[in-house]
Amino acid sequence: MPLGEDGNGWKKKTSDIKEHYDFKEVLGTGAFSEVVLAEEKRTQRLVAIKCIPKKALEGKENNIENEIAVLHRIKHPNIVSLEDIFESTSHLYLVMQLVSGGELFDRIVEKGFYTERDASQLIHQILDAVKYLHDMGIVHRDLKPENLLYYSMDEDSKIMISDFGLSKIEGVGSVMSTACGTPGYVAPEVLAQKPYSKAVDCWSIGVISYILLCGYPPFYDENDAKLFEQILKAEYEFDSPYWDDISDSAKDFICHLMEKDSMKRYTCEQALQHPWICGDTALDKNIHESVSAQIKKNFAKSKWKQAFNATAVVRHMRKLQLGTSLEGPSQITPTSPCHGHLLPEEEEEDEDDLGNGEEESLSHYEDGRRGSTEGSADRDSLRSCTYCCRPASRV
Repeated sequence: MPLGEDGNGWKKKTSDIKEHYDFKEVLGTGAFSEVVLAEEKRTQRLVAIKCIPKKALEGKENNIENEIAVLHRIKHPNIVSLEDIFESTSHLYLVMQLVSGGELFDRIVEKGFYTERDASQLIHQILDAVKYLHDMGIVHRDLKPENLLYYSMDEDSKIMISDFGLSKIEGVGSVMSTACGTPGYVAPEVLAQKPYSKAVDCWSIGVISYILLCGYPPFYDENDAKLFEQILKAEYEFDSPYWDDISDSAKDFICHLMEKDSMKRYTCEQALQHPWICGDTALDKNIHESVSAQIKKNFAKSKWKQAFNATAVVRHMRKLQLGTSLEGPSQITPTSPCHGHLLPEEEEEDEDDLGNGEEESLSHYEDGRRGSTEGSADRDSLRSCTYCCRPASRV
């Protein structure tokens, strides 16, 4: 069904989006879209607008409709919200809540003091948000650190979950089987191509918890087949000396989430009741030096195009606070929506990934863990990773 013919009342027709918003800066690009920092003319409020040309979506309308259907239902303080939708004859515009606090790993590295309790509080927020999704019958399916952004630059800022391109709304009694997600974070049952459900998100939260406490991923191998084998067997360790100062309670919490058997794996509700989350077992010992060193070794920022560049938002917000104008020439390119055409024609060809589960396959995962960008930009999508894992000796 062509976009605009579904009768959805939440889409607002417009002949020119710039009648409503002033476009400020391109924050990132993907295979089918650009995300632009914009100011709403009526309120002077800053937002992020995902601009999608309809031509690029021909035959894939259901993909973007799925993302919109998911986002439109969600209202939670720890989830980036879809605030408005505009549709012109040529483009679809998703007006998103702007989060300006930057990325999870950046914030941890910048801290001078970081403890288990800090990690516990982060995971508590994530669990609460994902439980909300699960209660609504929504499975995120791609939870990972680069999809976790800080709401503001405040020291006590809340964390926000973003990127719902792979999310799926469950039907009554339904199970999913599409292989999707980012290897390293996906549950064993996904790799095994078995039917799966909400439990896949809980596994991913376990992996994120592991990384937050040591700075490196629980599964790693330069060979993808061997990486998958590790995950399928749920083979991971709490290596010494990196885990020596981490509480047994934290390890127990992770083990209950990174449980191979999805039927035995903790749900979000169970995880929220674990003493490491709701009690006082999370330690206050400073683990910043070790964790930040491992993050810098094992997670390198990718240099190829990104669907959303949180660093660009931080830079812009800091300049606004200082009362200065943007330095240097505008980052808006002739192929940006600010100049009438979103993406060059050739970039709309030969791309088959919209960041939707029905289009995604595990083989689409870039070999970023090796720190290689060769060929990755050509295969990148709306969901391109902000961080990629690279091998680094922890000895």
